Amino acid sequence: MLKGIKGKGIEIGISILIFVLAWLTSVIGDVPGNIGMLLYFVAYCFLSVSLYLEQIKKIVKLKFLDENFLMIIATLGAFFVGRYKEAYIAMLFYQIGRLIEDLSLNGTKKSIAKFIDLRPEFAYLKTEVGEEKILPEELKVGQTIVLHPGEKIPVDAVVTKGTGNVDVKVLTGESAPRIVTEGEKIYSGSINLNSVIEAKVSKLYGDSTASRIVSLVEQANEKKSNSVHMADVFTKYYTPIVILIAVLTIVLPPLMFSVPREPWIYRGLILLVAACPCGLRVSIPLAFLGGIGAASKQGVFVKSGTTLEDLTQVDTFVFDKTGTLTEGVFYVKDIVPNDFDKEELLEIAALTECYSKHPVALSLLEAYGKTPDLSRIKEIVEEPGYGVKAIVDGRNIFAGNSRLMRREGFNCRSSKRDGTAVHVSVDGVYAGYILIADRIREGSGKLIKWMHKKNLETIMLTGDNEKVAEAVASRLKIDSVYAELLPEDKVELVEEFCGSQIENEKLAFVGDGMNDAPVLALADIGIAMGGLGADAAIEAADIILMEDEPVKIINVMRIAKGTMRSIKQNMVLSIGVKVLLVVLAIFGLISMQNAILADMLIMVLNILNSFWMIRYPE
Repeated sequence: MLKGIKGKGIEIGISILIFVLAWLTSVIGDVPGNIGMLLYFVAYCFLSVSLYLEQIKKIVKLKFLDENFLMIIATLGAFFVGRYKEAYIAMLFYQIGRLIEDLSLNGTKKSIAKFIDLRPEFAYLKTEVGEEKILPEELKVGQTIVLHPGEKIPVDAVVTKGTGNVDVKVLTGESAPRIVTEGEKIYSGSINLNSVIEAKVSKLYGDSTASRIVSLVEQANEKKSNSVHMADVFTKYYTPIVILIAVLTIVLPPLMFSVPREPWIYRGLILLVAACPCGLRVSIPLAFLGGIGAASKQGVFVKSGTTLEDLTQVDTFVFDKTGTLTEGVFYVKDIVPNDFDKEELLEIAALTECYSKHPVALSLLEAYGKTPDLSRIKEIVEEPGYGVKAIVDGRNIFAGNSRLMRREGFNCRSSKRDGTAVHVSVDGVYAGYILIADRIREGSGKLIKWMHKKNLETIMLTGDNEKVAEAVASRLKIDSVYAELLPEDKVELVEEFCGSQIENEKLAFVGDGMNDAPVLALADIGIAMGGLGADAAIEAADIILMEDEPVKIINVMRIAKGTMRSIKQNMVLSIGVKVLLVVLAIFGLISMQNAILADMLIMVLNILNSFWMIRYPE
């Protein structure tokens, strides 16, 4: 038995030659009839041996009631009643149909793989004597690589020398090249366009973005969706029912009426062939693969067909604010001291927050504009949802939100202006606050407006103060907002929201992928914004938006609906035509060859209907 698509094609080709030889023996009168019958049987065996072996394995697992089983019974029965040509031709058409199915699925997978698999075959490692060409798998964290114009970036790294343009379209769907300079991250799968760049390896090849995304998409179809499960269940009960109808077709008419038995045996066998649900079985996984491929072209990676199906049932979207609906790139808007100089208040806050990776802390350091003297800082304790406490120049400092100030017994000022206030206390004295502002992300308004048109509920969660949260929610016209939340509060709220969903309704959470991992995993569908290089996003989310563009949720929602629409159309077409063919078979109005040709036609139509998803316009 030959393996693979090529092997199956060779088997079909050789069996056709044997069949032609058998047909010639029937034309030549001097050849004994049993020689022709034997050749027909050899052609049939050569054509169907792989199918029989496949079915034997299924019998061991007690999962043999499928379309293959129906075809085996029908063609084997046709041989026993002397219909050699019909038996072979029916099996030939069936195997050609399976070959078309394999070619279509394989072609779709290759289309996806071709688009996303930009893993390079080599990398240039910088050494003391120059450059060494090595395999990307051999690179280690901390080593320096040299990227020449036109080369694919082999691993995630940080630019240490040079400035240039990088094509990130394969990861983000962003058409314009991205300018990178020293200190900026670059990701595997991108292409260095126009200059020599040196970069320090930050992740091993297997852990880098391109490798992980390729693995993610390759495994996407392994998780079966409800539709695929439904098709499995359908086949499980459908096959024995069809066999029963075929048996009754063969047995009842000769018993009830004075009619010959042989024509009814043949009709029963045709019924088995006509009832094979091949087109239905191939169309569902092909449609999901097409949907996943179409999304990947948009820079949106969907982990499974189940996610696409669940997405069509979402009625509530819950958004994190910072880094999702807003850019998450803060800047110091104002400094309001209390018996302190503005410069001194900013310096104290920046030094206290200098070890934090929170966007607010980074904005303070940027406004400070100096390299922090770490020798001045001791005993730093960061408390998520509150702020930071530290000893700076021997003084006890608290820097954080109003919740932290109230807990420590300080009466802090309140600002009537939009923005996040970082309050500071020094040795038990309230020192003032620094107002930090954020910008609403481009596309957020369009997304929320579209969701309202689709009657989808929108909710925003944030750890920011209520005033800032209400201002953002008001501008975007979000239905509900919950402010001043700790990370555990977000988890509790999403658990509550999920628990209140009625049957067949889903909740999606959209977060920035860095600190929302628990909520992303908890929601029915987790959508990670800015997942580029974020391990937490790739692990916890079901959908990853590789570029910080929330508006792409609209695209993936449309793709999901298109995928499910295609599946439903295929199911209606397949089942409807099958019922018609079964009726025609019972009344003797269709031959075995025509029944299998009709099934092939259904399969081709279903494939074409599913295949448009991979061509989804960018």
